[in-house]
Amino acid sequence: MNKQELADKLSEKFPELPKAKMVELLEEMTKVITETIKGGGEVVLAGFGAFLAKQRKGRMGINPQTKAAIEIPAVTVPKFKAGKTLKDALRAQTSAQ
Repeated sequence: MNKQELADKLSEKFPELPKAKMVELLEEMTKVITETIKGGGEVVLAGFGAFLAKQRKGRMGINPQTKAAIEIPAVTVPKFKAGKTLKDALRAQTSAQ
């Protein structure tokens, strides 16, 4: 499901809000989440999960073409930790099949 499809689904649930507003809302939500985790914060949606930034350590790697050792630098990466409600919903789906 892409952003437009998500906006369409949400518009069905909230018919008083136009689809264009729903897309705008989703855009702003992703901006707020991005800005928050860039600043070292965490966005927690209770039951759903948490968005945060995590520092990945630098390490040594091997170039598969040349087999030469290369240094892979440290980098900050986005991370999502699923909440209990989301995990339980997926487990229930798996056990029902």
